[in-house]
Amino acid sequence: MKNRNFLTQYSQIFFRGLGIAFSMSALLACTHIGLRGTGDLGVIIERAAGRVQIIEHSGATRLASVSGLGDLSHASVVISRDTRFAYVFGRDGGLTKLDLLLQKIDKRIVQAGNSIGGAISQDGRLVAAQNYQPGGVKIFDAATLELLADIPSSFGDDGKRSKVVGLADAPGQRFVWSCFDSGEIWVADVRDPRHPQVQQFKNAGREPYDGLVTPDGRYYLAGLFGEDGMAMLDLWHLDRGVRKILPNYSKGEEKLPVYKMPHLRGWAIAGRYAYVPAIGRHEVLIVDTESWQEVGRVAVAGQPVFVMARPDGKQVWVNFAFPDNGQFNVIDVESRQVIKTLTPGKAILHMEFTPRGEAVWISARDDHRVMVIATDDFSTRQVLQADSPSGIFFTSRAARIGF
Repeated sequence: MKNRNFLTQYSQIFFRGLGIAFSMSALLACTHIGLRGTGDLGVIIERAAGRVQIIEHSGATRLASVSGLGDLSHASVVISRDTRFAYVFGRDGGLTKLDLLLQKIDKRIVQAGNSIGGAISQDGRLVAAQNYQPGGVKIFDAATLELLADIPSSFGDDGKRSKVVGLADAPGQRFVWSCFDSGEIWVADVRDPRHPQVQQFKNAGREPYDGLVTPDGRYYLAGLFGEDGMAMLDLWHLDRGVRKILPNYSKGEEKLPVYKMPHLRGWAIAGRYAYVPAIGRHEVLIVDTESWQEVGRVAVAGQPVFVMARPDGKQVWVNFAFPDNGQFNVIDVESRQVIKTLTPGKAILHMEFTPRGEAVWISARDDHRVMVIATDDFSTRQVLQADSPSGIFFTSRAARIGF
């Protein structure tokens, strides 16, 4: 009798397991999506079409195209902790949670009138959006996109709001950002996300335009558009306040008209040195991250927009604002010289290194293509067609501070 009961229970478990297996097989067959990991996935923004391509960089192929993401003319992306989801921030205030495995939109909200980017928290549970209109930062539950906190960037007696730029995640479950109009840096402790604790650092400098957190998470740097130099905040010692670095780097010389704001992120750090764009100049400044003093400059082909270090820190790649935006310079870190100039296409807007740096993906908006270029011999490995491509974002960003 006991054996019969045992066999009955075993049979039930066996057939139930078969049912689950058949259900999974049917689901995969219906969706035409096989089992795969997420470590080599990424998205390419097709800015004119409100669409993204989902790609994988192991084989440099396109997996899917997903539309309905709104105005992507200044889109940016952060990646979920488990690397399954991409959060896309659109210029129209749209925040879209994109499922990279099911290749579809999971959730989408319009949370502001004009938004230019965002960040994801240290624990991956919160997503923050930085907004031009209305100025401020909104914090959302990463799973549901429920609004948890709204932090207006008010300043002055009339309650005017500043445009928010340079939003980045920081250790200690914090977000850091700059206020362009008021010249401030704000730090929010979001361990209690419904009641964030915000510290405001005034007189950070004129018109901070973007910011970065160093890869170790210690320093926040804000580039200044309205004056020479950068503002630096030590996140280990907030009581020390904001410090100005790189003052007067263009002293006595007239700045050139600026056609596109440079972009700052942790990708500009190579070893102990930071490579940062000089506003209104055809130069990249080299800064020692131990002394925070300028230690060199590299003359480049135009006004730098993205200054990005290869993951091993041996090379720094630079693209440029109009009218020099059809080329790249590659800087050798040891010699501090430009060793290669590339002209891969028209209107080069963005680049993204593969996680170990053997290749870089480059978008050429006006040629409607993305090129995959080897970083050792600079040969073109692959060309993918895309509709006015701009930003390229790989899931490897999920494991890096400030990305």
